[in-house]
Amino acid sequence: MRFVLFFCLIFPAAVHAACDGRDLRPDLSASMQADLQQALNELPYPQGNHWVASKDGKVLHLIGTFHANDARMDAVVTRLTPVLGKADAFYFEVTQDEMAAFEQGLASDLSPILITSGPTLIDLMPAEDWNALSTRLTERGVPGWMAAKMRPWFLSIMLGIPPCMIQDPNADFGMDARLSDLAKEKGIPQYSLESIDEVIAIFDSHPIEDQVQSLVRMADALDGSEDQLATMANMYFEEQHGQILQLARLQGQNASDLPEDVFDAEWESFEQHLLIARNDAWMKHILAIPADTAVIAVGAGHLAGTFGLLNQLQAAGFDLTRAAF
Repeated sequence: MRFVLFFCLIFPAAVHAACDGRDLRPDLSASMQADLQQALNELPYPQGNHWVASKDGKVLHLIGTFHANDARMDAVVTRLTPVLGKADAFYFEVTQDEMAAFEQGLASDLSPILITSGPTLIDLMPAEDWNALSTRLTERGVPGWMAAKMRPWFLSIMLGIPPCMIQDPNADFGMDARLSDLAKEKGIPQYSLESIDEVIAIFDSHPIEDQVQSLVRMADALDGSEDQLATMANMYFEEQHGQILQLARLQGQNASDLPEDVFDAEWESFEQHLLIARNDAWMKHILAIPADTAVIAVGAGHLAGTFGLLNQLQAAGFDLTRAAF
């Protein structure tokens, strides 16, 4: 989430060079390539960053977004502007204005992301695990004394940010932010599909002891690198968004060194809370959109799959057409 990068700027950290990773896909083993292809074959709507859903005169432009900045987005927005600029409304996961207001609140009150009572993470996990986690977080600009007081779900997100992104003031100027600027330029109203409080409630839905256990188990799988960022970005611009999550799962399982059943349970919990539950909640809003033509711009990972927005819209009677991106 964008406020993770904002938080990193609060604390002094070493200045990292701009991210310059390489695509990992050419290095995949034959067996992993086969596993990835099999997963994609079973996945509804694994491709396309721009889809048009239409039903009874209502037209919805679904845009899969990538939250990190990439110069290639400028050309995409230029191509999309003639079509999206005619919409009656834009819908985002959370609007940029609401996110900015939340970030401003964090500057004076960090309690939404802190453990405000009870033991800290130092007390809740083995010393070896804490030391390894603390080292990784220090690389991302979060000192150990503060990390110990932070909620496990927040640290899980932190781990996914490559250190190279820290202290880059434009790191969060992704497709969402660019489309928000487009809507402002055209005077088109913007709305959120969820509130930040709702997102945090999802993260906090498990007892902190369970969150800590998941963080310890999945730390290796969650640890983001420059190469992973570059790989995800390339898949995004190739409009192969289905690959992003499926490859992350395969690579995460290898990195975690967990038994397959344990890893699968952790991953399915992640998907249930961060994808499936949120998609289901968003669909209630999407189906009630009053505008004749609307843009729905959400993370590309929310489009594909049985519980993805595209499959759910088709099930709701919408005709789907892949459009130019």
